[in-house]
This record gives sequence, structure tokens and C-alpha cells, in this order.
Amino acid sequence: MMSICTLYNESCITGARKHLEENSVDLIITDPPYGIKGDTLHKHYNRNESCVVDGYVEIPEEEYGQFSIEWIKEAERILKPGSSIYIVSGYSNLYHILHALRHTSLIEINHIVWKYNFGVWTSRKYISSHYHILFYEKPGGRRTFNLESRFGAEEKSLEGGSLNYQDREDVWVINREYKPGQIKNKNELPVQLLTKMILYSSNEGDLVCDLFLGGGSTARTAVGLNRRAVGFEISPSIYSVRVPELMNLTPGFLLNEQRIPECSAPKRQRERWTSESRSDLLQRYKDLKGEGLKKGEIVERLMEDLGRGKWAIIKALKALEQDI
Repeated sequence: MMSICTLYNESCITGARKHLEENSVDLIITDPPYGIKGDTLHKHYNRNESCVVDGYVEIPEEEYGQFSIEWIKEAERILKPGSSIYIVSGYSNLYHILHALRHTSLIEINHIVWKYNFGVWTSRKYISSHYHILFYEKPGGRRTFNLESRFGAEEKSLEGGSLNYQDREDVWVINREYKPGQIKNKNELPVQLLTKMILYSSNEGDLVCDLFLGGGSTARTAVGLNRRAVGFEISPSIYSVRVPELMNLTPGFLLNEQRIPECSAPKRQRERWTSESRSDLLQRYKDLKGEGLKKGEIVERLMEDLGRGKWAIIKALKALEQDI
């Protein structure tokens, strides 16, 4: 088994071929190079680059399409069947990444929009303040998605809305991390964003891969949540600055900071539906509908009456749709 944190100072394309076996990775989270002269982007953000680690390696625009095909094909190879990949991308080269994905067997699950602060300042057009997060899976296995890893299915906000539902909508409002005077990379993903993806799409002990390490925030968060990390960084200067601190992390150091979801196990959790229990469910649904209750209210009543979980009831009702 690979150690808790294994990092390589080389290209992810040739490096993954050399070091990672086929079907060996449980989750990939990665933020590839911009392909838009990213080494000069500070001019648009109006920020001081004195604390930014030098050595950012950009991909020429004319090479970005083929580059995307090569690294995404390698990502497909190393993912286990049923495992997931999150790709963070701006819009400028999004079409290259989508084109490369369509040349693989990977299947789209969600196209997430990440809204952040500190957008690119403009004076004659709208301010760009979002990234795309492409959430795909490799077919052939059961995908890990920990439904109640952050909020229980029945947890409510002060306004009465479902916290679980809100957390799983496909527009995420998460601020970038402001680190004045601290050593940082050109573009580091915030821990809050990485934590969300890792908790939903992996389990403790799983292997999380970042093909473009940069500042190492993905590896750091993965180890902090008691996962194993593997990654690649082609820049010698960035690797030499960031890797030593990553190799001395204590596994699980972020776990105590995570909120504990309020999950109550239904009395009949995992109990199989029989033809009799399905008939009972159908009749109760029709009775409650006849009382004028809305579907959400009906599901809540059925949970109480039948001792079943919300998602078990919704799934069973979907199978009975033609009879409802």
C-alpha cells in the first residue's frame, strides 16, 4: 500500500504512467494550468506577488487541447471503476477539457459552478467570479457518495429548509482564502472547497490524487481528513518549497474541525421491500394524497409511519410511479 503522502517532482502524464497502476486511485481532485498566460494573471487581480512561490509552469494555448487529452486519458486509466474525478477549470479552455473528457469512458455526474470572491476586475464587462467544477465518474463500480457526510437528511435551517439539500445544490458559494504575508502558490483551492469534495466522494484510508499539486492544498486536506495522498508537480521550485511541509503532516488533523451530521437511523433501515410492504406504501401514499398533503409532507409522514429512511421511501415511490 502507498504511504500516507507520496509526491513526485515530474509531469503527471509521464509520472502517472511510471508510478501509478491502472485502477488504483479512489478520487482525483485537480486544478490544471490556466493555459491563458497564467504567469501574468497578477496584473488583472491587482495583487502583490512577493509572497507567491515562483516557478509556475504554463501550457501554451496552442498546445492546451492535446495536453488536456493526454492528462485526462491518464486520469481515466488510474481511477478505479466507480471512482470520481473533480476538475476545476475557468471558462477560457473549458471546451478543451470537455472535448478531452468526451474521448474517454468517463461519465458526467454534475457540472458544478463555484462562485468565489476576489473576481477579475473589469471596467467594460461583467466581473468574472466563478469557476467550473466538472464532476465525472469512471463506470464499472458503485460510486462513493456519502449522502450525509456533512448534514443529516432531516437537518433543517432556521428558515426550515433542508441543510442537506442546500449543501448538495450544484452552485457552491465558497470564498477564496485570503493569506496576506504568507507564502502561497499562484492559485490555491480553499480548504473548505476541497473538504466538501473529499467528504462526499471518498472514505478514510482512500487514495486521493492531485495531478497538478501546485501549493499542495489537495494533498494537505486529504491527509488532514485521514485519506492517503499522491500527486505530481512539474516545477522544481514549487516542489522544493511546498513538499517538505506536506511530508510532515499528521493524518486526520482536520477531522476534529468537521461538524458531526445529525443522522438518526430509521428503525427499518436496510430492510428489503416486500410485495406486501410496497402495497402498504402505495395505499398509505394514496390516502395521504387524498388528505391534500404535498409530496414532501407525505414523505415525512411515511417516514414516521413506516420507520423507513427518506431516500428509501422516495426510491420506492419512484418505482411505483405508474400506480400513483
